[in-house]
Amino acid sequence: MASLTQIEVLLPEFRAYATAICASSDDAEDLVQDAIERALRTDNRPTVLDELRPWMFRVIRNLHYDELRKRRVRREYLAAEKRLSDEAGTSDTARDILIRMAFEKLPPDMRDVLCLVDIMGLKYAEAAVVMNVANGTVMSRISRARKALLALVEGSDTKAEKENSKR
Repeated sequence: MASLTQIEVLLPEFRAYATAICASSDDAEDLVQDAIERALRTDNRPTVLDELRPWMFRVIRNLHYDELRKRRVRREYLAAEKRLSDEAGTSDTARDILIRMAFEKLPPDMRDVLCLVDIMGLKYAEAAVVMNVANGTVMSRISRARKALLALVEGSDTKAEKENSKR
């Protein structure tokens, strides 16, 4: 079993490698600490110093790539959130109210499926489990509900346009 003493002997090499692949020395130090923590927690780490050295380098490298992936996902998520909030900020408030009013006029089963799939973001299979129906049933219900909502919204828009043209 690799002991703490073996890790201490290799510590300068681990720091040098982490510094070489990280953007900052603080990130490198955090990376080395995470790698050592992971090494000490696992039972199947190499016991011989010559095997421990490349194994730890691989742990450091993999942890670094995991962190880069996390940062990329966070950036993409934040960019998407910003885009959505920007779009929401420029939305037509009257149209939003109209859609909400039309939604409330729908039958409960249509509101149910629209809420689960379009508002809550469940996949069809997840909504099917919640509603205790087959996937195909969810697909057909969501299609009918979307068409009904669109008809109510467009019908309301048409009425409003007719009223405005009469004036």
